[in-house]
Amino acid sequence: MEKTMDENRQGETLVMDQQNQNTKKLFIESYGCAMNFADSEVVASIMATNGYNTTQNLEDADLVLVNTCSIRDKAEQTVRKRLEKYNAVKRKQNPNMKVGVLGCMAERLKSQFLEQEKIVDLVVGPDAYKDLPNLLQEVEAGNDAINVILSKEETYGDIAPVRLMSNGVTAFVSITRGCDNMCTFCVVPFTRGRERSREPQSILQEIKDLAEKGYKEVTLLGQNVDSYLWYGGGLKKDFDNASELAKATAVDFAQLLDMVAVTFPKMRIRFSTSNPQDMHEEVLHVIAKHRNVCSHIHLPVQSGSDRILKLMNRQHTREEYMALIDKIKQIIPDIEITQDMIAGFPTETEQDHQDTLSLMEYVQYNFGYMYAYSERPGTLAARKMEDDVTDEDKSRRLQEIVDLQGKHSTIRTRHYVGKTVEVLVEKTSKRSENDLSGRNSQSITVVFPREHYKIGDFVNVEITDCTSGTLIGKAVGYSDMN
Repeated sequence: MEKTMDENRQGETLVMDQQNQNTKKLFIESYGCAMNFADSEVVASIMATNGYNTTQNLEDADLVLVNTCSIRDKAEQTVRKRLEKYNAVKRKQNPNMKVGVLGCMAERLKSQFLEQEKIVDLVVGPDAYKDLPNLLQEVEAGNDAINVILSKEETYGDIAPVRLMSNGVTAFVSITRGCDNMCTFCVVPFTRGRERSREPQSILQEIKDLAEKGYKEVTLLGQNVDSYLWYGGGLKKDFDNASELAKATAVDFAQLLDMVAVTFPKMRIRFSTSNPQDMHEEVLHVIAKHRNVCSHIHLPVQSGSDRILKLMNRQHTREEYMALIDKIKQIIPDIEITQDMIAGFPTETEQDHQDTLSLMEYVQYNFGYMYAYSERPGTLAARKMEDDVTDEDKSRRLQEIVDLQGKHSTIRTRHYVGKTVEVLVEKTSKRSENDLSGRNSQSITVVFPREHYKIGDFVNVEITDCTSGTLIGKAVGYSDMN
C-alpha cells in the first residue's frame, strides 16, 4: 500500500535525522536513463535509514553500488570497467569494502556476476531495493546475496528520495515503472517488468516537499509516462478487470499532468519519456493550457521506415507518427520535439535509411539521441533476427543521421534569435564564471551574463546569438514565475 502524505513527511524527517547519526559511507554511481538516477536517490534514502551516508570519495566507501543500464552494449562495457576499478580499490586499499550491482544489468545478468565472474558481493534488481539491508546481512554471513525478483506493485511511492548531486533547482519524480510495449530491440520489459503506476497523492506530496525546499522544476519520469494509469494499484494490463468504481475514479496521465500543473503553478513541469502510440490528444491540450508545463516532448521514433518499425514492434506507422507530429504542432505551436533513432537495425536497407532521413526532414527535431543498433541478449530481435548490417554501414548511416540532426538543431535554435525566452537558471556556465546557464521551456540551453541573477531564478533573456545546441543572450529582467 502507498503511504499517506503525513507518513511520507514523517519518513523524510526520519531519513534526515538518521543521516546525522550514520557512520558508514555509501558511494553510488548511476548510468543510463534518468530513471536509474532517480532510483539511485531512492536507494540512498533506504541506505540512509540503515546507517549509510553518501560520499563522493570512492576510497572512503564501506559500500559501493553501481546502478546499471542494459539498453546498449556500450553501457554494459562501461559498467564492467567501473567494476574493475572498484575491485582494484577494494584489493589495495579497503578489503572490507562491499561492491554491489543494481538495476537493469543486475536483472539481466543475475548470478553471473556472483558465481561465474565473482566481481561483486551482491546483485539487486530494480524492484528489490528495499531488500538491500537484508542482502548486506547475507554478505556479512558469507552467503550469496541476490534479489532480482520483479514486482507487480512496487513503485517506491513511500520512499522520500535523497537528492544526489542536486543543484537544488530541478529534480526527478518517478510516476510509473516498467513497460508493456515489447519493442523487439529493448530489454526494459525484461529488466523492469510490467507497467504499474504510482498513487497520485504520493506524487503530489513529493513535489510539494520539493517546492518547500526551493526547487523550481520537476520532471515526471517513466519508461512510458503516457501509459500512467492509477486505479487503486496493480498492473496496467489488469485494468480491464478492475471494479467499476476503480475505473470511474481512475487517473490517467493527462489528468495527473493537469493536477500537478494546477497544484504547483510556480513550478515548471516536464515529463519523459513518451511513446507515440500511447500519447493522447488530451495530454497535448494540458500542455497548451498551462504555462508551467514545458513546451517540449521527447518522442522516440527509432526509424522512419514502416518495414523496420513493424520489425521493431513499434505499434505505429510512419504516417501515424507524422500525423501525431502535425497534431502536436497544431495544438502547441511553440513546441520543440526531440527523438531517439537507431541506425542499422537488422535487415535495414539503404531505402529504409533514406526513409529515416526523410522523416527527420519532415519533423526537424531540435535534438536527438542517436545510436547504432547493438544486439541485446534476450530480446526478440536477438533471438529471431540476424544482425546483418555491416559495422561500416551502421557507422556511415549513423553519421548521416547525426549530421542531419546537427543541421536541424541549428535551424531550430536560429528560430529564437531576436526573441525573448523565459529561462530557469540551473548552474554557472561551463565556459565562464561570469555567465549563467539554464533552459527555456523548450529544454534548450540558454547562456547569458550573470549580472545580479542567481541559480534558481526565472529570468527573461533576449536571444542575440546561437550555436546548434545553445542560445546566447542577455537578461532583460525577472520572469513573473519567481
